Amino acid sequence: MKEQIYETLLTPYAENMNNDIPWNVYPRPQMKRESFLCLNGSWDFKIADKADTNYDFEEKILVPFPPESKLSGIEKRIPKGKTLIYRRPFTLPEGFVRDSVVLHFGAVDQICEVFVNGISVGKHVGGYIPFSFDITETIKPGENELIVKVRDDLSKTYTYGKQKIKRGGMWYTPVSGIWQTVWIESLPKNPIYSIKIEQSTKNVKITVNSKAETKKLTLKADGSVYEFKGDSVTLEPENKIFWTPENPYLYEFSIETENDKIESYFALRSIEVIEFSGKKRLALNGNAYLFSGLLDQGYFPDGIFLPATPEGYEDDILNAKKLGFNMLRKHIKIEPMIFHYLCDKLGIAVFQDMVNNSGYSFILDTVMPTVGFKKARFSLRNKNRKAREFFLSEMEKTAELLYNVPSVCLYTIFNEGWGQFEPDEAYKKLKAIDSTRVLDATSGWFYATDSDVDSRHIYFKAPKIKKPNGRPFFLSEFGGFSLRVEGHLFGKRNYGYSLYRDKESFTDAVINLYENDTLPLIKEGLSALVYTQLSDVEDETNGLITYDRRVIKIDAERMKKANDMLYSEFKNAVKRG
Repeated sequence: MKEQIYETLLTPYAENMNNDIPWNVYPRPQMKRESFLCLNGSWDFKIADKADTNYDFEEKILVPFPPESKLSGIEKRIPKGKTLIYRRPFTLPEGFVRDSVVLHFGAVDQICEVFVNGISVGKHVGGYIPFSFDITETIKPGENELIVKVRDDLSKTYTYGKQKIKRGGMWYTPVSGIWQTVWIESLPKNPIYSIKIEQSTKNVKITVNSKAETKKLTLKADGSVYEFKGDSVTLEPENKIFWTPENPYLYEFSIETENDKIESYFALRSIEVIEFSGKKRLALNGNAYLFSGLLDQGYFPDGIFLPATPEGYEDDILNAKKLGFNMLRKHIKIEPMIFHYLCDKLGIAVFQDMVNNSGYSFILDTVMPTVGFKKARFSLRNKNRKAREFFLSEMEKTAELLYNVPSVCLYTIFNEGWGQFEPDEAYKKLKAIDSTRVLDATSGWFYATDSDVDSRHIYFKAPKIKKPNGRPFFLSEFGGFSLRVEGHLFGKRNYGYSLYRDKESFTDAVINLYENDTLPLIKEGLSALVYTQLSDVEDETNGLITYDRRVIKIDAERMKKANDMLYSEFKNAVKRG
């Protein structure tokens, strides 16, 4: 009998899920080629002891959903010290194999080793970043066997986000194993390995990583063709349309070489800090811009780390826009690239958090700074050298993964002191990797010297700008009001700030917060704000939408009017100076 680890909540997307091959969509939208074999679906599965070599598989799991989730068909907590073993056969279609064959994993949490036909093809550590292995020499004609072994003990050395073995409150059910798409592609000789897109409002530079001598880039909109040798080409479209959440225009293009072809897209977009009439503001495409957003944890009750279908992400984005928001702060989680493509296409800015590791202290990291103690000796925090190195490595990989994504406008390096160490050094390292985004080095408190914004979390009291420091003011968390909607709850426990009993009083409280508390901050330099939060998550009932995504808890029309009021006041404040 399956262990009931949460109340039965199903999202609407589970009703339309392809149970044979879930998530059978191309997982890399900015580098799409025709070669694609999705390996999602039913796999043999076993929870084994570390030394267990008996492959007598006991269960079936539906990949890509983690075994803790209802959609996986397993729905069990994974005890510490256990190894997850996945197995499935695969046969490559006739004519599929070209010069080489590559096996891709969207994400596997946390430590894994992959075997093809009994041969180890590689190992990977870290639960959020895509990785791949060349399996050309290990495949054979006909049926092949793929085995994946995973260990996830929630080590604090590695990035883990909001996962906790003893979940509750602001900590959520942990996930283990495969949680994104597994797929295979075949590459020609001298393929296009990767592309780098450097976007601005003036032009776009595209660098192609390929040994091919000649490349041809074609813009889909007008058929313009750019043939070039060497690594890069710079484009300056004649009819410039800048990307904004209100007008998310994307330029689609293809790149061809003698043997290979990929499809991709870029946008004309810039994000920076500019002084307007004596105050520093965030500027989108050179114009002062107010980012009004929601904290987005990216959790779903049936798939946990992954919605049943991409429509789960799409609806979150569209509902946020329906409520008048133009930004999501992706909180301590890295999503599949499909999520970012939808943000690019549908039009919503993303403020992306790096995923934390190391330990967390409720007293030192939350209570003391909340009451005003916001100084820290950074050299004494997170002293684990391996944890520090791993965090910086994952930060670099995250920035490289998302570099081409137009909607990503800001990175948060450290959130509320979780695993925080030497933030000035981390800021310099990330700025050297990506100077095109705004950086929030220390979100909430424990401020250091280097950061592009003045970022503060303010709960339990009216937000105020007490000591302007010449940076754009970023109210990076506030609100968190709670409303429980019967029939749409994870359980009986409740976590949130200021509990309300009905939709009307809940709406009144949120709108009052916007009209009377945040609106006056605009003339003082407020450039971005993030309300907590988009949806309920497990015990947290402080979302504007229920955890199962079936009920919008707030009056949508009033919420949109409140955001429109902020945007209007912001434009007037910039004009007035």
